Amino acid sequence: MTVVYLILQLAWTFFVIGAFTIGGGYAMLSLIQNQVVVVHPWISESTFTDIVAVSQMTPGPIGINSATYVGYDVLYGATGSHLLGVCGSLTATLSLMLPSFIIMLLIVKFYQKFKTSTLYSGTMAFLRPSVVGLIGAAAVILILKTTWTGFTPSIQVVADNFPDWKSWCLLGGAFAAGYWGKINPIYIILAGAVLGLLLY
Repeated sequence: MTVVYLILQLAWTFFVIGAFTIGGGYAMLSLIQNQVVVVHPWISESTFTDIVAVSQMTPGPIGINSATYVGYDVLYGATGSHLLGVCGSLTATLSLMLPSFIIMLLIVKFYQKFKTSTLYSGTMAFLRPSVVGLIGAAAVILILKTTWTGFTPSIQVVADNFPDWKSWCLLGGAFAAGYWGKINPIYIILAGAVLGLLLY
């Protein structure tokens, strides 16, 4: 596989992800995982989970950060060149953003004309629950290894993702702190980093 072909594959893959993602970065994660782990086995399931964790902790949208990391990892892993790794990052990131940029330009141009349309209202009513489903799918993918055969899922816990009971306790504590405690997510992330250093 030539470098040019790999770059074109990255560009097309992330362009399609950007074109068909509705609901932001978290909704995008399930599509990214399917493309880079299942369709094109560029990275492993555990590596993808690490990418998501790093992308969550770094500034910027999680979907963009994930694309940047994946693009670098794919090109660097194939060539061993840091320069080509950076080219992979730029390719994946710009390809992911391009559809949204085009669509937003069109929406800005036509929004005033169609905002009172029943078709517009109906489309939005359909998309809202779809976004929740995509975000939920991303959460399940990060915890479980799911292989779909027809309508029957084969599910098993990925050992690399959650190696022991301490990880499950951290997950439960972060969920409780965010959902019931209404604690600022920044503090939860910092606490997770400190506890991770202490526990591991």
